[in-house]
Amino acid sequence: MTNPAITEPERKRWMSLLAKAPPLRLQMLLDGLGDHPDHSWLRVPETGGVMVQGRMGGTGAPFNLGEMTVTRCALRIDSGEVGHGYVQGRDRDHAGRAALVDALMQTPRADEIEAQILGPLASEATSRAQDRAAHAAATKVEFFTMARGED
Repeated sequence: MTNPAITEPERKRWMSLLAKAPPLRLQMLLDGLGDHPDHSWLRVPETGGVMVQGRMGGTGAPFNLGEMTVTRCALRIDSGEVGHGYVQGRDRDHAGRAALVDALMQTPRADEIEAQILGPLASEATSRAQDRAAHAAATKVEFFTMARGED
């Protein structure tokens, strides 16, 4: 990160949003910005695997769950900021767009990028999570025991 005012939790938040964003939606939002700065690749988009770990009950000892395909890249925009993109799957364009937005978030255009790209992605992600929660709640089964009157 070239901007020391950016905190690690802030960057984690937007990197997560970019990684989980639907690729076509991210493309539409990025295209809506208009001009994109020129950039040079520090690491061209490349696909590989990462080991995913799990924990029994969320708190137990870690174990290797399996591998997941990930595409990553790094670029430097002309003003000097470096952006990284990591996305699940093999979508090289998605990784490149994520890296470009990451770099732009380190520039004076950060407020504009937040309002036009990250804000809509965050609200859409929240909406999707609420829809999933509502669907899960609709299938919830309540078990109860009636008193048998033997007391």
